[in-house]
Amino acid sequence: MMVIVTNNAPPRLRGRLAVWLLEIRAGVYVGRYSKRVRERIWQQVEEGIADGDAVMAWAAPNDQGYDFATVGYNRRKPVDFDGMKLVVFSPVESDT
Repeated sequence: MMVIVTNNAPPRLRGRLAVWLLEIRAGVYVGRYSKRVRERIWQQVEEGIADGDAVMAWAAPNDQGYDFATVGYNRRKPVDFDGMKLVVFSPVESDT
């Protein structure tokens, strides 16, 4: 199973994702595909996200049981910590 969550995605990308996946909430897509198809869908997300951001999570045969990838600017960044993927929060940018 895979889940893609988008923020500020262009309508063209949202429509393309809706062709392949079920949009269960605004910007939240779910589906079940092979690794090859999942990678091709993610490639389309990377090419079409423009100024938005997205995250994709999928079931994986690792200790956590899942893996994820991100694209675009977001305060949450994935980091590898001894083979486990965790999320670090970037500080809020201020104008001062």
